[in-house]
Amino acid sequence: MNHLITRKNDVLDKQLHDDSGELPALIVSAGASARFAFEEFVYGKLRNRSTRKNYLHAVKRFLAFCELRQRSLVAITPRDVGEYLDQMPNSVATKKLHLAALRHFFDSLVNRHAVLLNPAASVRGARLQVIEGKTPEIGVAQARKLLRSIDASNLVGLRDRAILGILIYTAVRVGAVADLVAGDFYDVGTQHCLRFQEKGGKSREIPCRHDLQLFLSEYINSAGITDNKSPLFLTALRRTNTLSERAMTSGDIARMVKRRCRRIHLPARFSPHSFRVTTITDLLSQGVPLEDVQQLAGHADPRTTRLYDRRQRKVTRNIVERISV
Repeated sequence: MNHLITRKNDVLDKQLHDDSGELPALIVSAGASARFAFEEFVYGKLRNRSTRKNYLHAVKRFLAFCELRQRSLVAITPRDVGEYLDQMPNSVATKKLHLAALRHFFDSLVNRHAVLLNPAASVRGARLQVIEGKTPEIGVAQARKLLRSIDASNLVGLRDRAILGILIYTAVRVGAVADLVAGDFYDVGTQHCLRFQEKGGKSREIPCRHDLQLFLSEYINSAGITDNKSPLFLTALRRTNTLSERAMTSGDIARMVKRRCRRIHLPARFSPHSFRVTTITDLLSQGVPLEDVQQLAGHADPRTTRLYDRRQRKVTRNIVERISV
């Protein structure tokens, strides 16, 4: 049974790869209203790039699943949605994301009269209660070791040190770092600041501490970046320690972090988001008020900030060693 599910998922993934730049076949065959609703949903309603990418993947994957079942768009039922979720080998959180995408997508189809009812509206997702985030925390000592390990005598080293400094000293998400342009680092008279474009269209200004300001200034001067509209962080040209004209993506930064961690034998599971956990936990451990940390993290709800707090929430080895079995 598991072999059949794996094979089916491989077929779905292949179909997604083959027609990723085209409208799904079920949408094309359903007529003009369905095509309009699909494009309105993807390109009109989903303004955040990350959300658009994830929701588009979920919708295309589900439609490929229905195509394998020889279902037309108007014949899709709640059973199809439920069985699609059941056969997914992914986590509960991923299944909930797919269900949310399908609900919003079919709402658009109903509004444009492409289908009569929303088959995903009545489908219940698996219960998921998040008490603590899953992102691994990189310790303060480990973060310091990582920063000290970078050779700042070359341009790539200066770039990587500046990126790590931003991740640590601002606690922003990696996507906001990748979107920075040179003009987002500026002097306001009394201090230097960074302006970030974040989730939900939020624009935030965060002051730079003195060492981060130094990291950025040294990198920008060495790279010769003078155009304020130029991407701040550029990809490296293989192993030449020179930079290209192409902006780094979130994936590029994530690979850089893992590569730097690997060089000093830190766990490979650390990611750019690990620094966000570290910074939030460190500030709360020092007694910084939750609302101030929430403001730095850019969270609308303090409960979200608490998910990043790793204080007193770990099962210690001392506890398990005391089990009398």
